[in-house]
Amino acid sequence: MPHVAGLWYEWHGPVDAPVVILSPGLGGSAGYWTPNLTALSARYRVLLYDHRGTARSDKELPETVTVDAMADDLLALMDALGIARANLIGHAAGGIIGLAIALKAPERLDKLIVVNGWVAPDPHFARCFDVRLTLLRHAGPAAYVRAQPIFLYPADWISANSAALDAEEPLHLSHFPPPENIERRVAALKAFDIADRVGEIDVPVLAIAAADDMLVPASCADPIERGIPGARRVTMAWGGHACNITDPARFNAIALEFLGD
Repeated sequence: MPHVAGLWYEWHGPVDAPVVILSPGLGGSAGYWTPNLTALSARYRVLLYDHRGTARSDKELPETVTVDAMADDLLALMDALGIARANLIGHAAGGIIGLAIALKAPERLDKLIVVNGWVAPDPHFARCFDVRLTLLRHAGPAAYVRAQPIFLYPADWISANSAALDAEEPLHLSHFPPPENIERRVAALKAFDIADRVGEIDVPVLAIAAADDMLVPASCADPIERGIPGARRVTMAWGGHACNITDPARFNAIALEFLGD
């Protein structure tokens, strides 16, 4: 499997098409984007990668992890692969990585799509992260994985897909990262705060929010829409935190329209 500077990556789509990088959320695994890959790679050269400390990438993380360091990882991957500029679609953690890059290296981004992301800590998602970490510390990875759908998906979608979610649990557990890596990554996400700098971003940005997101309130997209000059915002009425998985047709249409403008 290809690695650069400790990061696993994989290419899809036409070699001569514009590049779209897909950056996942807290879980860090490129497999998160499976429902979107066919639609996006039909028109774009899609780069998947696993975040450092997760999945197939290097599992070693420093004691203190920051979103800026996650952004530096992606910039280093782009450098190694000869990518001068790219479009970036980031979900939650991946989205705020994109915002960090938009501040420190805007020349590297053509367009940025932030999916259920934020510009500053929010009391609700901090509470959710605390609950998830308490499960991990006191009940272990199996309980953490078992509870994860509650935060990611709408209740009716969980009911309709319960058997598939049950079948996926052993796979998630077999690839579960070191618990301390989750602790450090969550701390980085909770500490990310660019509220006083968001107006400096000079990259075309689309914020996609889900009205029924149980983890990151849709209101977290408000400062992105209002604070970044020219930013757009689409709110999906249904889909939950992982709206690109629960309603991929709608999500893919929104993303492709923005990228193609």
